[in-house]
Amino acid sequence: GGEVLHKRAECSLTALDHDSAVLAHVYRHKPVFLFTVLRSVLNEVVVDRGPSSYLSNVDLYLDGRLITSVQGDGVIVSTPTGSTAYAAAAGASMIHPNVPAIMVTPICPHSLSFRPIVVPAGVELMITLSPDARNTCWVSFDGRKRQEIRHGDCIKITTSCYPVPSICCHDLVYDWFESLAQCLHWNVRKKQARLADHVSDSSDTEN
Repeated sequence: GGEVLHKRAECSLTALDHDSAVLAHVYRHKPVFLFTVLRSVLNEVVVDRGPSSYLSNVDLYLDGRLITSVQGDGVIVSTPTGSTAYAAAAGASMIHPNVPAIMVTPICPHSLSFRPIVVPAGVELMITLSPDARNTCWVSFDGRKRQEIRHGDCIKITTSCYPVPSICCHDLVYDWFESLAQCLHWNVRKKQARLADHVSDSSDTEN
């Protein structure tokens, strides 16, 4: 037995009140209001192109520095727990819950060289709509609370200080691999017979 702590991600969405921005432009006054929404996620934050037929185009910052622009259907930022969910379906590696990390996985990227990356848990990721993006994008938190992201909005993601505890039946490592095998059928296939047995069966059939 024992206990495993599933790390969560702490997210803040800072969005421009676009109605007030339009009024400020029309009436030529300065006040533009921002509002911030805080979310905690156990699995992943997904930024995608939503209903648009165009590629999404977002900028990815790491501790305030621009790392890359993501062009494609979107990007997944997942915790180690979430690495076995949507991120795994998008081609990411699966991370043990005890590994302090954040997984960044592109969704159908418009680049053959863009592969999922793992960054340390202590960093702050920020995602914004690229200045030359043709359309807006949408963000969801653990598959819920979808919201449109426009120019001037930003999403900040870091590791939460409040993990989710769970009980182990045996130990941390064995339980994780057991769950991969049972839930995802990880590396489950029909085993090949030994070559000697195969040759013996073939000769018996011929005789």
